[in-house]
Amino acid sequence: MATTTVPVSPTRAALPAARGRAGFGGALRSEFTKIRSVRSTYWSLLALMVITIGIGALFAFGRVQNFNQMPPGIQAMNRAQEISRATEQSLFGLILGQLVIAVLGALTITSEYSTGMIRTSLSVMPRRGVSLAAKAAVFGAIALVVGLVTSFISYFVGQAILSTDHINSTIGQPGVLRAVIGGGLFLAVCGLLSFGLGAIIRHTAGAITAAIGVLFVLFILSGFLPNNWAVHIDKWIPFNAGGAIWENQSGTSMFSPWVGFLVFCIYAAIALVAGLVLFRNRDA
Repeated sequence: MATTTVPVSPTRAALPAARGRAGFGGALRSEFTKIRSVRSTYWSLLALMVITIGIGALFAFGRVQNFNQMPPGIQAMNRAQEISRATEQSLFGLILGQLVIAVLGALTITSEYSTGMIRTSLSVMPRRGVSLAAKAAVFGAIALVVGLVTSFISYFVGQAILSTDHINSTIGQPGVLRAVIGGGLFLAVCGLLSFGLGAIIRHTAGAITAAIGVLFVLFILSGFLPNNWAVHIDKWIPFNAGGAIWENQSGTSMFSPWVGFLVFCIYAAIALVAGLVLFRNRDA
């Protein structure tokens, strides 16, 4: 009886068997390629720098103008106070800069849901925890680097303006370097908090709205609290807690700089962990 031989495709026979699991390093490279290939990333980071540095410079200029209008005697009395607040004045743009980085943080995760790209991403990297961790790590690293550059430029530009009336600080004064570095750290954690909210909500407008509400609206509303409530609640407001690392906050009702920043990091960690749990258990 004749037998039939089925030829084996040399192409298929030459393919090696798949080995190992999708790695974190490959996921990092993939996420970095995606985030740098989107033009909105560059525009958002540019807007962050322009807004933060520009507002800081305008605020410093305004302080110089106000100081010049004081009588000489009042200037002498207020000079030390102006110098003590010089760093915070040049970093004042962080109040609005946080909103820009929050928008980018939300877009980093929600844009893939709006375009359906998230299904492709998960087909390439089915390990959801690794995928989300890589997205957060890449975005967090970019936000930190740009935040530090923005904070340092904003500080030096502001101090150059304030130095015209000799009411500037220097980077070597106590607490100044911590505040300037803290400005970059503050922006990075703002972005990661928004990223976590994006992973929870999965909708761009909703995530941005939630981030603005947590970072900015709560800060505004806290100003309307009765004094006996404010002394207990103000320090727990996310912006007040995170801003302690770069602001010259006074009073015993506020956290110290690093304690406040730790509280802020915990808020971001809660959002990221909640986002991770939902990301791993919901359909794409």
